[in-house]
Amino acid sequence: MDSTRRLLLKGLTASAVLPLTSCGLSDQSSELLAADDWVLAKNIRLAIQSTSFARRTLQVSDFGAQNNGEFDNTEAFKNAISECHRLGGGRVNVAPGEYSCGPIHLLSNVNLHLQEGAMISFNKDPKKYLPEVLTRWEGLELMGYSPLVYAYKQENIAITGKGVLNGNADNQTWWPWKGPRDDAHWDLIKDEDQKVARQKLMKDAEDGVPVAERVYGDGAFLRPPLFQPYGCERVLVEDVTIKNSPFWLLNPVLCKHVTVKGVSFLSHGPNSDGCNPESCDHVLIENCTFDTGDDCIAIKSGRNADGRRLATPSQNIVIADCNMKDGHGGVVIGSEISGGVNNVFVENCVMNSPHLERVIRIKTNSVRGGLIEHIRVRNIEVGTVQNAIVINFFYEEGDKGKFDPIVRDIKIENLNCNNILDKALHLQGFERAPIQDFNLENCQFRNVKNKSIVQHVSKFSLVNVSINGSKVSADQLLNQG
Repeated sequence: MDSTRRLLLKGLTASAVLPLTSCGLSDQSSELLAADDWVLAKNIRLAIQSTSFARRTLQVSDFGAQNNGEFDNTEAFKNAISECHRLGGGRVNVAPGEYSCGPIHLLSNVNLHLQEGAMISFNKDPKKYLPEVLTRWEGLELMGYSPLVYAYKQENIAITGKGVLNGNADNQTWWPWKGPRDDAHWDLIKDEDQKVARQKLMKDAEDGVPVAERVYGDGAFLRPPLFQPYGCERVLVEDVTIKNSPFWLLNPVLCKHVTVKGVSFLSHGPNSDGCNPESCDHVLIENCTFDTGDDCIAIKSGRNADGRRLATPSQNIVIADCNMKDGHGGVVIGSEISGGVNNVFVENCVMNSPHLERVIRIKTNSVRGGLIEHIRVRNIEVGTVQNAIVINFFYEEGDKGKFDPIVRDIKIENLNCNNILDKALHLQGFERAPIQDFNLENCQFRNVKNKSIVQHVSKFSLVNVSINGSKVSADQLLNQG
């Protein structure tokens, strides 16, 4: 290893790994760094700061909690967490049983530990999640319903154990607020209040209305995520099952040093994304299972003017050894992506379901924009999927803005897909702003039903890539479709 590369990699072991475009690197230095992608991924892992808690355990039952599934335990959880925090931190233990509860707000240095057999069953009454808190909804800041579990600007927090967080959303509760959709399986609301509120919130953000004045609580029908740590540092979610969420299941926003390990994400409602790190830095998602009604993992960074206002990318993210079943996409970047994404590493994952729509997906448009770069994927084993790799610059609003996305420096290697119900590749950039430097190596796509679409991709490279048993070149696929 030459001295330039050694110095670069030594610098990247620090707590902040900068995006390549922010490092002031020459083209030569960037190439040297790229040769050690997975060393960088390892160093990101090492740089993620872990949680650490005092050796103190408080029993939530000592604060009046009852595990009969009927008693309202909201105050008991609040008091136990507050006392644990006041004492300097430790573990709040939840013994086996069913605990009906309203919103839970975590505080610094507290580990909420759910023993195996324990289930926190969240109240179905939306009014329980008022008054409004500062939150982000589809990449837009607002004052909205409290997430079912929430933490604001806290440090060193965790949810651990083999228990269950049950949001209790279903076809009659929370999910109907999505409104009409072709594949709706929930009982529809009779008006379009959610749609109206969503459009008004988007206009508020574009008009620069102060966040404190964007109040969307009762009557707005904007569903809260199940767990949203907001502006927090050192966050751990480990071993729990998160299911039946009103909206996204786990949504860290503007957080640093987030670790998600051994978590089961189970929810088939509308917008039931599994884990959505949003404008976060240094994130590890490992050994998790996803069976969801929307994206399994979606990396985001804010929407349109609001995302550009905060200008905080999601970066330095490692995803490893996960199992994706149903979902709109296995690993997705976007669509709320105006703040950008860089340094994402995905490895050693298994994906398999006829209801999994895509393996890897990037979705944006000229309204949302965003700089998306340095994405690395390797060793992905796929059984059945609808489409393998999708990059689309025409998502939702399409080409109706002035913020052309920049998507570049993507390498996918050792992707093995056995049964593709539609396309191997669906890549669509803009002619004026193509997808740049897209590389596939040692990838096999079998039993592919339809031709790929590849349009407006520059520096398109295929090495040892086959579709239905025949090796293909970049020239064969480019401008196809």
